[in-house]
Amino acid sequence: MDLNLKGKRVLVTGSASGIGRATAAAFLREGAEVVMNGLTEAEVAAALAQLSPLGPVRGLAADIATADGAEALLAFAGAGGVDVLVNNVGIFSVKPFAEVTDAEWLHTFNVNVLTAVRMSRAILPDMLARGTGAIVNLASEAGVKPLPQMVHYSVTKTAMIGLTRGLAELTKGTAVTVNAVLPGPTWTEGVEAYFRGLAMAKAAPIDGIIGNYFREDEPTSLIQRFVRPEEVARMIAFVAASPAANGGAYRIEGGIIRSIL
Repeated sequence: MDLNLKGKRVLVTGSASGIGRATAAAFLREGAEVVMNGLTEAEVAAALAQLSPLGPVRGLAADIATADGAEALLAFAGAGGVDVLVNNVGIFSVKPFAEVTDAEWLHTFNVNVLTAVRMSRAILPDMLARGTGAIVNLASEAGVKPLPQMVHYSVTKTAMIGLTRGLAELTKGTAVTVNAVLPGPTWTEGVEAYFRGLAMAKAAPIDGIIGNYFREDEPTSLIQRFVRPEEVARMIAFVAASPAANGGAYRIEGGIIRSIL
């Protein structure tokens, strides 16, 4: 399917690995020009080596959880010419609610929410002035069905859904869209590292740990497996390219949320 994204400039934050890198690849396959970023020069170089054969892509190492890092990425991307912004960067940790410190709460909120605020605040006004553009925010099924072992993470993803609708309200009468995509548990490098560490700590096979996760922690999952990054990436590209999709929260979480809406 041709999503009419040829020649569009797409900025994907946190795109050196996982869902972000898969998203950059999806847009490149659609003929878009992609700007990606990661935290270190090494990971950006590795991602560029993988992505470059797919199309025009460039990348910058920048920590957009800081104002200076965000400004550097915006300057590198050319904020005035971004057609699609994908606010993907994010972190997660599994920790009992009572043990999460104020500093951890603030850090998680800064990375998961304020990065999207910073990037959108810089790019959305130009989109509105041009009357066209798309922003896609990465939320999570945890933003709708909060996880008790990750309350701090879940709250930030609920905030991303609220941010999405609020920004979408600013686009009325234009062809600019702002939407959220809600992945379920996705087999990224970070998730794999977590489960391998858990398997090592329990001296148990990782396949058994994963199987128990869906039986015990996510029993409502209809697919009973991890979502693949490329599956989320295709949803992101499709939503970004859909002119009548605006202000929505689009689920790709394997049916974990037991709701018809």
